[in-house]
Amino acid sequence: PLPPKPREELMVQSLFESCIFKATTSCVIGFALGGVFGLFTASIDPASTISPEPLTLKATAREMKARSLSYGKNFAIIGAMFAGTECCLESHRGKSDLLNGTLSGAIVGGVLGVRAGVKAGLISAAGFAAFSTVIDYYL
Repeated sequence: PLPPKPREELMVQSLFESCIFKATTSCVIGFALGGVFGLFTASIDPASTISPEPLTLKATAREMKARSLSYGKNFAIIGAMFAGTECCLESHRGKSDLLNGTLSGAIVGGVLGVRAGVKAGLISAAGFAAFSTVIDYYL
């Protein structure tokens, strides 16, 4: 038999397993990935190169910053919502399986899509659930 874990180790373990920590971590990582993705899309977007006036370095940098922040915020919100929902479902169900990610994807997709209407919410829920299931299955 193994000796019992020290109190400090149990506290750290419970912190890392908490839903708030998981959602916050996903939020921060989502913001970073979204920022990189926004920077990439701003650099290859043909619409920003079609303008009557010549592009300046300052205008290009401003566009890249705005796009990076916009994508970063969106990815952060989606990451936090998904991780928080999945963790809450896992805690409530008491299981860590493929269904948690599928249900979480459906809930988050539905919440994000319902702003455009019920039909869009249902389609978004199905899409997020399918994507989440595929990602969880292969990873």
